[in-house]
Amino acid sequence: MKNEIELNEYFVRFLSIVQGLDATNLFPQVSKLTKTEFRILREIIVEQKKGGHIISSELARRVGVTRSAISQIVSKLEEREVLVRIDAPDDKKIAYVEFSPKAYEIFNKECVRVNKIMEKVVNEFGAQKMEKWLAECEEIIETVKRVNDETAL
Repeated sequence: MKNEIELNEYFVRFLSIVQGLDATNLFPQVSKLTKTEFRILREIIVEQKKGGHIISSELARRVGVTRSAISQIVSKLEEREVLVRIDAPDDKKIAYVEFSPKAYEIFNKECVRVNKIMEKVVNEFGAQKMEKWLAECEEIIETVKRVNDETAL
Protein backbone atom coordinates (compact mmCIF):
# COMPACT_ATOMS: atom_id res chain seq x y z
CA MET A 1 0.00 0.00 0.00
CA LYS A 2 1.17 3.49 -0.81
CA ASN A 3 2.02 5.83 2.06
CA GLU A 4 -0.07 8.94 2.77
CA ILE A 5 2.38 11.32 1.10
CA GLU A 6 2.33 9.33 -2.16
CA LEU A 7 -1.46 9.10 -2.08
CA ASN A 8 -1.73 12.83 -1.45
CA GLU A 9 0.62 13.50 -4.38
CA TYR A 10 -1.62 11.42 -6.69
CA PHE A 11 -4.61 13.42 -5.52
CA VAL A 12 -2.87 16.78 -6.01
CA ARG A 13 -1.65 15.82 -9.50
CA PHE A 14 -5.09 14.48 -10.43
CA LEU A 15 -6.79 17.72 -9.34
CA SER A 16 -4.15 19.79 -11.09
CA ILE A 17 -4.79 18.00 -14.39
CA VAL A 18 -8.57 18.35 -14.03
CA GLN A 19 -8.28 22.04 -13.15
CA GLY A 20 -5.83 22.65 -15.99
CA LEU A 21 -8.18 21.13 -18.53
CA ASP A 22 -11.15 22.96 -17.02
CA ALA A 23 -9.33 26.30 -17.15
CA THR A 24 -8.39 25.96 -20.82
CA ASN A 25 -10.55 28.46 -22.70
CA LEU A 26 -11.16 26.95 -26.12
CA PHE A 27 -14.17 29.17 -26.82
CA PRO A 28 -13.06 32.81 -26.52
CA GLN A 29 -16.08 34.20 -28.43
CA VAL A 30 -18.47 32.59 -25.99
CA SER A 31 -16.20 32.92 -22.96
CA LYS A 32 -18.57 35.50 -21.52
CA LEU A 33 -20.78 32.52 -20.72
CA THR A 34 -20.52 30.69 -17.43
CA LYS A 35 -19.73 26.99 -17.51
CA THR A 36 -23.36 26.24 -16.67
CA GLU A 37 -24.57 28.46 -19.52
CA PHE A 38 -22.17 26.77 -21.90
CA ARG A 39 -23.38 23.33 -20.76
CA ILE A 40 -26.94 24.47 -21.46
CA LEU A 41 -25.95 25.49 -24.98
CA ARG A 42 -24.25 22.14 -25.48
CA GLU A 43 -27.37 20.22 -24.37
CA ILE A 44 -29.51 22.24 -26.77
CA ILE A 45 -27.13 21.47 -29.65
CA VAL A 46 -27.06 17.76 -28.76
CA GLU A 47 -30.87 17.64 -28.80
CA GLN A 48 -31.12 19.59 -32.06
CA LYS A 49 -28.59 17.28 -33.76
CA LYS A 50 -30.91 14.39 -32.84
CA GLY A 51 -33.72 16.30 -34.54
CA GLY A 52 -35.47 17.10 -31.28
CA HIS A 53 -36.30 19.99 -29.02
CA ILE A 54 -35.63 20.48 -25.34
CA ILE A 55 -37.66 22.08 -22.57
CA SER A 56 -36.38 23.88 -19.47
CA SER A 57 -37.13 21.05 -17.03
CA GLU A 58 -35.08 18.60 -19.11
CA LEU A 59 -32.23 21.12 -19.31
CA ALA A 60 -32.34 21.44 -15.52
CA ARG A 61 -32.14 17.66 -15.11
CA ARG A 62 -29.24 17.25 -17.55
CA VAL A 63 -27.22 20.18 -16.21
CA GLY A 64 -27.95 19.37 -12.56
CA VAL A 65 -29.60 22.61 -11.46
CA THR A 66 -33.08 23.44 -10.21
CA ARG A 67 -35.89 24.36 -12.59
CA SER A 68 -35.95 27.80 -11.00
CA ALA A 69 -32.24 28.28 -11.71
CA ILE A 70 -32.64 27.11 -15.31
CA SER A 71 -35.53 29.52 -15.80
CA GLN A 72 -33.42 32.43 -14.55
CA ILE A 73 -30.45 31.43 -16.72
CA VAL A 74 -32.59 30.97 -19.84
CA SER A 75 -34.26 34.36 -19.24
CA LYS A 76 -30.85 36.01 -18.90
CA LEU A 77 -29.65 34.34 -22.10
CA GLU A 78 -32.83 35.44 -23.87
CA GLU A 79 -32.13 39.05 -22.88
CA ARG A 80 -28.62 38.67 -24.33
CA GLU A 81 -30.15 37.24 -27.55
CA VAL A 82 -28.40 33.90 -27.10
CA LEU A 83 -31.51 31.75 -26.63
CA VAL A 84 -35.16 31.95 -27.61
CA ARG A 85 -38.22 30.18 -26.25
CA ILE A 86 -40.55 28.74 -28.88
CA ASP A 87 -44.08 27.59 -28.03
CA ALA A 88 -44.72 23.95 -28.78
CA PRO A 89 -47.28 23.79 -31.61
CA ASP A 90 -49.41 21.13 -29.91
CA ASP A 91 -49.24 22.35 -26.28
CA LYS A 92 -49.13 26.05 -25.40
CA LYS A 93 -47.98 25.21 -21.84
CA ILE A 94 -44.68 23.92 -23.22
CA ALA A 95 -41.91 26.10 -24.59
CA TYR A 96 -38.82 24.73 -26.29
CA VAL A 97 -35.48 26.38 -25.62
CA GLU A 98 -33.41 26.97 -28.75
CA PHE A 99 -30.41 28.94 -29.97
CA SER A 100 -31.04 32.33 -31.47
CA PRO A 101 -29.77 32.57 -35.06
CA LYS A 102 -26.99 34.92 -33.88
CA ALA A 103 -25.81 32.52 -31.17
CA TYR A 104 -25.93 29.52 -33.49
CA GLU A 105 -23.64 31.32 -35.96
CA ILE A 106 -21.10 32.20 -33.22
CA PHE A 107 -21.22 28.69 -31.76
CA ASN A 108 -20.63 27.08 -35.16
CA LYS A 109 -17.63 29.34 -35.88
CA GLU A 110 -16.15 28.49 -32.50
CA CYS A 111 -16.70 24.77 -33.05
CA VAL A 112 -14.84 24.95 -36.36
CA ARG A 113 -11.94 26.70 -34.60
CA VAL A 114 -11.88 24.17 -31.74
CA ASN A 115 -11.99 21.29 -34.22
CA LYS A 116 -8.86 22.70 -35.89
CA ILE A 117 -7.14 22.91 -32.49
CA MET A 118 -8.12 19.34 -31.60
CA GLU A 119 -6.98 18.11 -35.01
CA LYS A 120 -3.52 19.57 -34.33
CA VAL A 121 -3.49 18.14 -30.79
CA VAL A 122 -4.42 14.66 -32.05
CA ASN A 123 -1.84 14.89 -34.85
CA GLU A 124 0.89 15.86 -32.37
CA PHE A 125 -0.17 13.47 -29.62
CA GLY A 126 -1.21 10.62 -31.92
CA ALA A 127 -4.69 9.22 -32.45
CA GLN A 128 -3.95 5.89 -30.72
CA LYS A 129 -2.38 7.63 -27.74
CA MET A 130 -5.36 10.00 -27.55
CA GLU A 131 -7.85 7.12 -27.63
CA LYS A 132 -5.90 5.27 -24.95
CA TRP A 133 -5.58 8.39 -22.78
CA LEU A 134 -9.31 9.19 -23.06
CA ALA A 135 -10.27 5.59 -22.22
CA GLU A 136 -7.96 5.65 -19.19
CA CYS A 137 -9.40 9.00 -18.03
CA GLU A 138 -12.93 7.60 -18.32
CA GLU A 139 -11.85 4.53 -16.37
CA ILE A 140 -10.28 6.69 -13.64
CA ILE A 141 -13.44 8.80 -13.36
CA GLU A 142 -15.64 5.70 -13.06
CA THR A 143 -13.27 4.19 -10.48
CA VAL A 144 -13.22 7.38 -8.41
CA LYS A 145 -17.04 7.57 -8.52
CA ARG A 146 -17.44 3.91 -7.56
CA VAL A 147 -14.89 4.03 -4.73
CA ASN A 148 -16.34 7.31 -3.46
CA ASP A 149 -19.83 5.78 -3.40
CA GLU A 150 -18.56 2.66 -1.64
CA THR A 151 -16.70 4.74 0.95
CA ALA A 152 -19.75 6.94 1.57
CA LEU A 153 -21.84 3.95 2.66
